[in-house]
Amino acid sequence: MVDTHFRIEKLKNEIIGCGIEVHRTLGPGLLESVYRECLLIELTKHRLHAECERQVSLEYKGTPLNGFLKLDLLVENVVVVEVKAVERYHPVHLAQLVTYLKLTGHPVGLLMNFNVTALKSGLRRADHPARYVKKLLTS
Repeated sequence: MVDTHFRIEKLKNEIIGCGIEVHRTLGPGLLESVYRECLLIELTKHRLHAECERQVSLEYKGTPLNGFLKLDLLVENVVVVEVKAVERYHPVHLAQLVTYLKLTGHPVGLLMNFNVTALKSGLRRADHPARYVKKLLTS
């Protein structure tokens, strides 16, 4: 458990470092699609396996749906990265990421808003809701 937590934290920090490099190079004001593509390039340069716009099948109460969910980035099949280029976050942005985690079962997600002066102020982390329950039970 501790080893998994350490691995996730290390991976999260690597992803954030790649995001900072993209933001440092490009700055704010571009489209989400540009940042997503550049972040994919940076992640690949760091030898991280990342999938762009990964499609996830959906079901409702056991019935498959025709549509699918499209993740901005999935890194190392562990971290869901949602890329934004918005003036400011709205609560629905974080709620959307948590929903993605619930639907996919991935343990952690990062919300990265590139339309800020310093990327640090545009970062939000979300854990899968089941991880909150485990933390409360072990505390």
